[in-house]
Amino acid sequence: DLYRKVLVFRKDPSDAFVVLRAQLEQPLRNFTVCLRSYTDLTRPHSLFSYATKAQDNEILLFKPKPEEYRFYVGGKFVTFRVPEGRRDWEHVCASWESATGIAEFWLNGKPWPRKGLQRGYTVGATAAILLGQEQDSFGGGFDLYNSFSGELSDVYLWDTGLSPDKMRAAFLSLRLPPALLAWNSLSYEVKGDVVVKPRLRE
Repeated sequence: DLYRKVLVFRKDPSDAFVVLRAQLEQPLRNFTVCLRSYTDLTRPHSLFSYATKAQDNEILLFKPKPEEYRFYVGGKFVTFRVPEGRRDWEHVCASWESATGIAEFWLNGKPWPRKGLQRGYTVGATAAILLGQEQDSFGGGFDLYNSFSGELSDVYLWDTGLSPDKMRAAFLSLRLPPALLAWNSLSYEVKGDVVVKPRLRE
């Protein structure tokens, strides 16, 4: 249970990562991924990487620069331009539905204009899910200069698109529906220089 805790990725650049284990029964036609990050990196870095043997960027949340997020599904991506952070925690949620190909992006509890991505696609279920590195092959192929350095918290993955109310609830750390990956009951393994610490402030 990582309630009120954070993962501190201490080094920059880093070869460290955290493996997350989710019980996926079937491929995903809808999903939402949410997390909180705190970093002073200005170089590109990966926040959440979900790879299958067929596709290394099956789901990827990537920040190429401080004022931009990229959201990948099945190797294709859409870009969301954001105000450059005030060096504070940033909470992001990205959701996708296959039937419409609609990608939603929420930053700090507010929705960005929706975009189209990979309509009709299906996300594979046998996945390597990593925090802190971007996979260029299944479970590996890291570029140290895409690694994350800083603090990560409140990582969730659902097999549904969350409603606007639930998106805001995720930002406010309120009660959330059961998830494939949930921060307060996370099955994870640290690889390398990552430390679990209490959150410094709420």
